[in-house]
Amino acid sequence: MRWDDFRRSDNVEDDRGGGGFGGSGGGFNLPVGGGGLGIGTIVVLGLIGWALGIDPSLLISGAEMVSGNRTQYEQPVERPAQRTGAPTDQMGNFVAAVLGNTEDTWGKVFETAGQQYRAPRLRLFTGQVSSACGMASSASGPFYCPPDRRIFLDTSFFDEMRTRFRACTGKGCEFAQAYVIAHEVGHHVQNLLGILPKAREAQQAAGDRAAANRIQVRVELQADCFAGIWANQSNQRWNSVEPGDIEAALQTAAAIGDDRLQKQARGYVVPDSFTHGTSAQRQRWFTTGFKSGKVSSCNTFTANAQL
Repeated sequence: MRWDDFRRSDNVEDDRGGGGFGGSGGGFNLPVGGGGLGIGTIVVLGLIGWALGIDPSLLISGAEMVSGNRTQYEQPVERPAQRTGAPTDQMGNFVAAVLGNTEDTWGKVFETAGQQYRAPRLRLFTGQVSSACGMASSASGPFYCPPDRRIFLDTSFFDEMRTRFRACTGKGCEFAQAYVIAHEVGHHVQNLLGILPKAREAQQAAGDRAAANRIQVRVELQADCFAGIWANQSNQRWNSVEPGDIEAALQTAAAIGDDRLQKQARGYVVPDSFTHGTSAQRQRWFTTGFKSGKVSSCNTFTANAQL
């Protein structure tokens, strides 16, 4: 992946080593109460949330909604980080470069559509972090918190991609890591377009957990498709994609499919509990976005959408 010429974003909040903001202990604030989710479901959703998605507490609360419980998010608040701006270390520089490139890419896409793109902030952390979606630990993996309009990332997840998930090898890991960031930016784009709020409303009205999960799958697959759009547009303007990069992204998508993760975790799969899509689905929708480069190709919510 060629990223040396990418503009470095100033929207990075670097709190690595800061130990998070308040609270104690790891994990999330799970919205579990009477009639809530069983511990088995929580474990599965937590594992899937680890594998490249939005805040796992959102996935869990989505399932909670259909069982009668409600989760109230805090209003967005500014929590000052230790350092703001483009970090100077190698990993921080890479993250700032990829984020800056997503800003320039989506800024152009929105401008062409007559709209203004409002970039998210990305908070680097180690250990645990507080957001408007609650506390999260490194085990949650990267996530996007809609009320904060922030992406939260502990870059140790990139090591997990190589070792635990075996999602990439060698230099191809750079593009795979960029895909992770672009997927989370995809959730921000969904938020700006009003898709996430509508999806949550649909989950509330779904009536059962399986139906709510199917909606979540469509949300995640669209974020994969949006990541493909970023790759397409970035390559057109900056010639950023090198041989093997797309294969690395597809390998990553396959490694974090619900079916593969569940098979690894417990030896069998439960399709009704899928929240991100199968390996094949994630690969298909990233490829769709990459080949077309158009938002219109990423409508995973139509009745005839081939998931």
